[in-house]
Amino acid sequence: MKNKHPPGLVAIVIYKGFVALLLAATSLVLLLVLKNHEALVTLSQSYVLEGKLEIIEWLLEKVINVKRSTLKFSGIAVGIYALVTAIESVGLWYEKTWAKILVIGLVTISIPPEIFELIKGLTILKVLVFMINIAVLWYLIRHFYKH
Repeated sequence: MKNKHPPGLVAIVIYKGFVALLLAATSLVLLLVLKNHEALVTLSQSYVLEGKLEIIEWLLEKVINVKRSTLKFSGIAVGIYALVTAIESVGLWYEKTWAKILVIGLVTISIPPEIFELIKGLTILKVLVFMINIAVLWYLIRHFYKH
């Protein structure tokens, strides 16, 4: 008979999987920007973007002004974090103790910077991420000590 996963654990696995996908996409974009930096600079200076969405112009301006070394470091670091998050997700799915400990540790480490960001300024996204991380931490600690 199949072992049914608790709904809270399934929700955390889905959340972690989604975060891993977003991080992997971000890493890929950063590394592609690094690889095609000169082409983006040329595009940003071309008339093709004149009168287009201002957000695209703003985003291109921000990206092309980042140092290449920062793009490389950020792309690699975000890629590693995406991999760790995916591993957490798989470990949690199989209800491995090491995965619970890893998630508890990483979420605990992320709480102080999240509080600092909330103090700097409240946004719906910041509050939502903070609340989800607190819920994940609470659930895993409670679940961890049950077993």
